[in-house]
Formats: sequence, C-alpha cells, structure tokens
Amino acid sequence: MGTAAAGAAAAALERAPLAAGSRRRSGHARADVAVVGAGFAGLTAALKLVRAGRSVVVLEARNRVGGRAWNHELPGGEASERGAAFVGPTQNHILHLAKQFDVHKFATYDEGDNVYYADGSRTTYSDKTPTGIVPPDPTIDVDAAAVVTQLDQMAGQVPVDAPWEASSASDWDGQTLKHWLESNSSYSVNDRFRRLVAVATRPIFGAEARELSLLYTLFYIAASGNERNPGTFERNFSTRDGAQMWRFHGGTQRLAKRIAEALGDRVVLRSPVRRIVQHGNGVTIHSRRLEVHAKRVIVAIPPTLTGRIHYHPALPAERDHLVQRFPQGTLIKAAAVYGRPFWRDHGLTGQALSLNGPVNATFDDSPPDGSKGVVFGFIGGHEARRFRHMSKHERRAAVLSNFEAYFGPRARHPRDYFETDWTKQRWTRGCPVAIAGPGTLLAHGPAIRKPVRRIHWAGTETSTYWMGYMDGAVRSGKRAAAEVLDHL
Repeated sequence: MGTAAAGAAAAALERAPLAAGSRRRSGHARADVAVVGAGFAGLTAALKLVRAGRSVVVLEARNRVGGRAWNHELPGGEASERGAAFVGPTQNHILHLAKQFDVHKFATYDEGDNVYYADGSRTTYSDKTPTGIVPPDPTIDVDAAAVVTQLDQMAGQVPVDAPWEASSASDWDGQTLKHWLESNSSYSVNDRFRRLVAVATRPIFGAEARELSLLYTLFYIAASGNERNPGTFERNFSTRDGAQMWRFHGGTQRLAKRIAEALGDRVVLRSPVRRIVQHGNGVTIHSRRLEVHAKRVIVAIPPTLTGRIHYHPALPAERDHLVQRFPQGTLIKAAAVYGRPFWRDHGLTGQALSLNGPVNATFDDSPPDGSKGVVFGFIGGHEARRFRHMSKHERRAAVLSNFEAYFGPRARHPRDYFETDWTKQRWTRGCPVAIAGPGTLLAHGPAIRKPVRRIHWAGTETSTYWMGYMDGAVRSGKRAAAEVLDHL
C-alpha cells in the first residue's frame, strides 16, 4: 500500500482467516457472514468481522468499491470526487478509519470570500461573520436566522435513535418542511427566501422542501453531531467548522480501495445479489458470480435497492412498506477542471450559493497543492430533474454559464468538464441520501435497523448520527457487525 500504517492494517487482516472453517469452490462459498455492498458500510462491517476472527465474503454489484464515494482521476494522478467528498468535526468514525489506513485529511479551501448570486446580482461575503454561510441579503436574513434557530431548537427534541418517538412526532411527521415554513416565516410571500430554502435542500437532500417530512428534516439536523455534540443545521451546511471542512488526500474512494485491498479476495466485484433465502441453520445469498452459504448476512446498500432483492421467506410488511417510501434523492454533480484555481487570485474560496440554477451551490475541489483548479456544483431536486432533460451540450453550457456568473469569464473555458448523474447509477439510484416524506418515519421508521431473522441492515441511511454521510456509513457497518457477532 506504500505506507507503513496501511501495510500494517493489511498484514493484520492477512493473518485473519479468509474462510475459517469453511470452503470455497467455483461459483460457491461458505462463510460465517456474507456482506452485500462494498461501500463504506459494507467494508467497515467486513473489517470488524474479520478482525474478530470471522470468515466473510463481500458481494459488490459494481466493478469498483466505494459506493457513493467515487473518484474521478485527473491528469498527473490527482483525484476529484464524483460523489462523497467531505468530512468534518464530530465525524470521528470515518476520521479514525482513515487514520488507520494512513489516508490523511486536508482543509477544504476556504480562504477569502464566498459568492452569493441572485437574479444577476453578485455579492461576495465572508463566512467568518456571525451569520456564517448564510449570504448577506436584507430581504432574507431575518427569516433565515429565525428559521435556522427554530429548526435547531426543535431538532434538539428528536431522539436520533428513534425520531418517531419525539413528543411532537405525530405533528412533525404529518407535514412537509414546506408546510411548516409557510406557517412560521414569510416563505409564502418572500420569493427570495423560498428560493434560498431550495439552495439548502437541493444539495443536502437532493430534494425540495415540499418532498421532505418535517420530522425527517429535524432528525437529519439532530444527527449532524455525535454523542457529545448536539447536531445543528450550521454544522451540517457549513464548511468552516462544519461537514465540508476537510477532504482526503487522493480522494475519498482511496480509503475504500485501501480497505478492500486489505480484505483481499474476500471482496467479490461485479456480483449483484439477486436473492436471499433464509433457512433453518443459515442463509443462502445468490449473486451473479457466487452463491454464498452463511450463518448471517449484512445488507449494506441503499434502502430502495434492498427492496429489489428477492427474499424467501418474504420480508415483513413493515420493512417492505418502508423501502417503498424511502427513495434516494435526486442529485447531479458537475465539475470543471482548469489549469489552476484562478478564483483564488481574486480572493474567492470557490464556494458559491445561487438562487439561479441549475447549479445552486459550488465548492473548490482542487488538489491540495493547487496544481490544478477544480470547481464542482450541486444540481439537485427539481433543478436536477429539469437538467436531465437537456442535451449534453446544453447541460455543459448551462453549468459553465453559472460558473462564469460566479467566478468570471475564465470559468467559461475549462480544460475538462464532467458530470455524474447519480439517478442513472444502477446500483445507487440517487444521491446523496434516501429521503422520507410525511408519514414515513412515524409509520415505518422502526424497520430501518430491525434485523429480519438472519438478515441485518447497514448503510448510511441506518445510522443514528451523520446519516447520509460517510461517517454514518462507517457507524452503521460497525453496528451491524456487532449485532452479527452477538449471534455467532
């Protein structure tokens, strides 16, 4: 692996059993545990199980590991991220895992001013002021500050392990975020504030306020912390001291690759799972390349994809109903590559918030040495659905027009341009996270982590903290592995 720490991690796993007390032959394998999915949840679960001396087979549908962490290689060996890109304070589980495998973090570029763009008017501002990431706009500032404060206070009443048990769960899950905003702010009559809300919900959820349960939104905010630090909207949305504060050298998928390298041939790629059959003394997992007989299985893929596997016996109705009502968000990432991060010369961070799409939020995604300039933009929710119907040429032109408005004429002429439509990724079907509409959590939420006999569930959507983030995925893998170990 090229480093002592990562090499030691791999060596420790190599001494662990590949298939202790089991056999593997062409097309068939036996293991203590099968893991479905080689994103951070599945890889972390496998890691914990192997370190506990258990035999594991990981089945991954794609031809790569990492799930929603997917690098785009740049000339010269650097990487940009097509998916998950950031880590931040209180995300201790992903940070600890990265440290184990000698993948270092560096600060997201945040020196200078951000850009706020609204209907042809461009303003620059610092996120070091008391209002932080919220743009300076007198037509929205009062509403924005009041709403964020209220949401934080309400989120403090939501149990992260059981949001459906909040004292106001029935009321909050009975309405959308949009409905609540209409009742508690000038959302209905203040066009700019309404559009600013979309600037937040589209990159965070890949959704509009009208699609989100208020209870789900409050849980998501509550989950933006850890056992010692209550979650806040500011920590979720901000770069400075927030969830976008750091990046990983070599891109986020580098860490997934190192874990997979350590697990070795326990990881089987290009092997989507089609059927899971539970029987008296175990479970059989049928995939494209391998049939695995195991004592337990951990399914570590997005909830909507778990519903596309055939189960025998059938899953309980509560689980089936949950996954039918828990789709992935609609998100596209579009990135432009330049010879250098020229916006820094003008005192800009590369971060922009815009009321005018298709790109409503951008970040500097350049290599840590600034040898190339990369800026990416989030296109989410309704903007993403409109964007998908444009031609390739029209999409590129629309994105670069946004970048030019935010960062100047040089942004119109990148050396390279690439976009990733996560709704078209067959084994993800959307990003960044599954979204819950009104009634979903209250009626079906308890099924999200509840094992079904020998089947256990992982994935960032099952996490109590940092759901939707890599840290949530790692947490979920650890939790699912611990459940399994309790039964082996």
